[in-house]
Amino acid sequence: MQRGDELVPGANLKAVEWLSDRERKALSAAGLETVADVLHRVPRRYEDRRVSAPLASLVNGETYSLSVHVYSAGWRFSYKRYYEVTVGEEGNPYGARLYLRWFNMPYVAKLIATGMKLSIYGKVKVFGGKLTMSNPDFEVMEEEDAGLRLAEIALGGSVAPLVAPAEGQERVHTGRIVPVYRAISGLAMRSYRSIVWRMLRELAQEVAPPVYDVAPAYPYRQALLDLHFPETEESSRKARMRFALAECFLQQFRVAWRRRRNQEQSGQITATSDGYLEELQASLPFALTQAQKRCVAEIRADMASPRQMNRLLQGDVGSGKTLVALCAMLLAVESGHTAAMIAPTQILAEQHYHNFCRLLRGMDVRVSLRTAARADDTDYLAEMEGDTTPRIIVGTHALLYKKNRPVDLGLAVIDEQHKFGVLQRETFINCGHNPDVLVMTATPIPRTLTLTLYGDLDVSVIDELPAGRGEIITAMRNPDNMKRIVAFMQSELAAGRQIYIVSPLIEDSEASERKSATAQLEHWKTVFPDEPMGLLHGRMSADEKDAVMAAFRANETHLLIATTVVEVGVDVPNATIMLINDADSFGLSQLHQLRGRIGRGAHKSYCILLSKSKPGEPGREKLEVLCRTLNGFEIAEEDFRLRGPGDVLGTEQSGLGAVRFAEWLSDARLIHRANRDATQILDSDPELLLPRHQHLRSLVATESSLSVIG
Repeated sequence: MQRGDELVPGANLKAVEWLSDRERKALSAAGLETVADVLHRVPRRYEDRRVSAPLASLVNGETYSLSVHVYSAGWRFSYKRYYEVTVGEEGNPYGARLYLRWFNMPYVAKLIATGMKLSIYGKVKVFGGKLTMSNPDFEVMEEEDAGLRLAEIALGGSVAPLVAPAEGQERVHTGRIVPVYRAISGLAMRSYRSIVWRMLRELAQEVAPPVYDVAPAYPYRQALLDLHFPETEESSRKARMRFALAECFLQQFRVAWRRRRNQEQSGQITATSDGYLEELQASLPFALTQAQKRCVAEIRADMASPRQMNRLLQGDVGSGKTLVALCAMLLAVESGHTAAMIAPTQILAEQHYHNFCRLLRGMDVRVSLRTAARADDTDYLAEMEGDTTPRIIVGTHALLYKKNRPVDLGLAVIDEQHKFGVLQRETFINCGHNPDVLVMTATPIPRTLTLTLYGDLDVSVIDELPAGRGEIITAMRNPDNMKRIVAFMQSELAAGRQIYIVSPLIEDSEASERKSATAQLEHWKTVFPDEPMGLLHGRMSADEKDAVMAAFRANETHLLIATTVVEVGVDVPNATIMLINDADSFGLSQLHQLRGRIGRGAHKSYCILLSKSKPGEPGREKLEVLCRTLNGFEIAEEDFRLRGPGDVLGTEQSGLGAVRFAEWLSDARLIHRANRDATQILDSDPELLLPRHQHLRSLVATESSLSVIG
C-alpha cells in the first residue's frame, strides 16, 4: 500500500492531542505525519508472548513470557544504581525466585511495587548465582490492596500508582502475540507500540479503506488490527496476505497500464535489411548459439514493426548478451538510424567500444565513444560539425549531457539498467523520438521478480553459454590454507596466467576486520615480490582506472588487487584465478558476478572463496550454493530464497518503490491473480472513465509509457 495511492491519509498527528511533543517530533523525523502513516507501518516481525513458563523450568540464555507475583521491590546499587524487583509464583512465598532489574529507567519505581501481579517478557541470565532479567517488558495485571495504595498516594506516599489494566482491557506488551517494529530514534519500542495500540482503538476510523477493495469480505479495520496485534498466527498471516494482495494489485495495475500504452506507442521501423548483420556473422570465428539466434530473431521482429520495441535481454554471465545487442545496433544503423549503448562505468563503456571496433573491423560502420574523460576525436569533431551519418555510439552518463546526446536515435540500449536512476534512463531514451529500447541485465532475475519488475516488457533470455569457454572450479577455503593457495597461485603465474584478488573494502577500517584492497596490495607484494601488480578501486579517477585495466589486459601486470569495481563487464581471458577475501560478506548474486570475470578464455579457471565461516553459520550456505552450481538463474532463485525478496530487489533503482509486504514478490499465484484483476478492469474500461475507477486513473496519471524509466 502506498501513501496517496489508495488510502485517505487520515488525521494529521498534530491533531492527536494525547501525543506528547517529543513523541510527535520523533514520529515526524521518521516520516510519519498522519494516523494512516503510523497504521500502515508494518511490523518487522512478531514475538509470541502468550505462554507462561514455571519459574523452576527457566534456562539461562532463553527468553520467556511469565506471570509472576512481586514479593519485594526497591533500589539497589553495585557498579550502577538500578531498580530491582523480586518475583515468584503467586501463593508460593518460599518457591523459586527471579530478579528483575531495570537500569536507567527510574520511572519503573513509580509503576511496580510489592503485592502486584506482573506479566513480563525477557531473556533470563544467571548473574551472581541468581536468575535475572534485565529491563524486561512488563505490564501490571493486579494489586493486592488497590484502595490502601491509592490512599497512600493521596497522602504523598512513595508507593507506585495504580496502573493495572481496566476490567476487560487487553494487554499490549505481554501475554499476547506482540508486534516488533523497526526502531525509531528517540522513541522506545514500548512507547511506539502503545501509540499504535491506542490509534487502532481510537482513531482507526480516520483511515479510510481503499476505494477499490481487493477483499471486501474482510473488514479493513479488522485487518489493520490483525496486522498489528493478531490474536493468532493465522490471523496475522491472513491480514498480511490481504494487504499483500492489495499492494500487488496496485503494482500489477501499473504494469498492465504501461504495457497497454507501450503496445499503442508507435515507433520507428529500425530493421529494414540484414546486410550488416550477415556480414558480421560471416566474419566471426564462431557461430552464435541457438539462444543468441533466437534472441536476435525476437529483437529483429520488434524492430521491423511500427510498434516501439520495449524488450529486456536477460542472460547469465558470459552468455553473449553484448554480441546480441551489437546485432540489434547494426540493424538500426543499416536502416538509417543511430544506435547508442549507455554503460554504467567508463571501464565497461571502453571495453564495449574496443570490442565493437574489433568485431566491425573492415565493415563500413562508424563507432564512437562518449565518456566524461574523452571522446574519440575524429568522430566527435565530425559530429559537432554537423555529420549526422548513422553510427554506433557507446558511452557512459556523458551521453545524458546535451553536447554528447546522440542524433536521430533509433535504438537505445541500456546495459546493466539497474545501475541507472529513473531520470537518467528517461533522459537517455528521450534523445530520440520513441526509439526502440533494449534493456540488458547480466544479473539473472527470479521468475516472479521478472513478472514484477519487467511485466510490461517483452523478455528475451539467453539460457545457453557459448562453446569453448574454460571450466570454472569453485571452492571454499579457510585462511589457514593460505600456504597451499599461494603455491597454487605461483604455479598459475609460472604458466603465464593472471590473477584477480578481490576484497570488500578499499582501506582498512577500525570498525571492521574485513580485508582491504590497499592492505592486500602491500601484502601480496611481499608474497610475490617479482610479479607486477595493479590496484583498482572506486575512488580512483577514470584515467587511473583505465591505465590499470589496460595494463592488466595487456598482461603487463599479473595480479589485479581490486574491490567489486571489477564485478561487471571486465573481460580478460588470460585471468584464471579469482581469490575473494571475506567471501561471506558479499551477496550471492554479487559473488556470481565476480566469478564471471574468470573462465572467459579456453583455460580452466579457479574461484577461491576465503571465509572463516563454519557449517551452519550465516553466510556459509550461500558459499555452498556457489560451489554447487554455475547456473546464474539457479543462483538467483537460491539468493531469493535465502535473503528474501525485499533484500534482493534494490527497489529505488528498479522503480518499484517501497515494498511493505514482500510476501507477494515470491508468490507467482498472487501476482497472476492481481494481473488478471487488473487486466479485467482495463478490458472493461480501457480509459478508466467509470466513477468506480477514478482512483485508478489518478494512480496512473503520472505513469510513463516506458517501464524502464518508471
